[in-house]
Amino acid sequence: MIISIYRKLSILAVISSALLISMPQPALAAESTGEEDTLLFPGEDTKNKLVYHFNKSDETYQLAVLNTIRNMLRKYGDDIKIVVSVMGPGIHMLLKDPGVPVIPAVRNQVESLAFYGVEFHACGNTLITLRKEANDVVEFATVVDTGVADLMELQQQGYAYVSW
Repeated sequence: MIISIYRKLSILAVISSALLISMPQPALAAESTGEEDTLLFPGEDTKNKLVYHFNKSDETYQLAVLNTIRNMLRKYGDDIKIVVSVMGPGIHMLLKDPGVPVIPAVRNQVESLAFYGVEFHACGNTLITLRKEANDVVEFATVVDTGVADLMELQQQGYAYVSW
């Protein structure tokens, strides 16, 4: 009985494969570059790399920058790697207990972007100036020694620099 079920499944698989092979292939989109579309997985390298310089505490500035990051994720999906290098007055959005008010919309967007793979780097020098430590920073952020050096090193790795 079990052999009979396996035979039926095998026959069904062969028929399904034959139908898929004989189906007409969909036309490529007009905007296709001819390159094979591939699915990227988290952690895989991409040619689309951006680093944002985030250094102000003004909520209008913060929301504008976060909005452009969302737009880039919408456009490129998994085919982009984004790092936000946060320093100076901008650092408060990454602190568990910010020294200045951070509106909930900014906090929520930062957490959401981190969930979608955007990396946030917190400047260690700024933390020292504020008498803060790495454990004062939200869990998803990475503390780097120097924010400006972080910007330079990321550009050396092929990241395009975005400043506001």
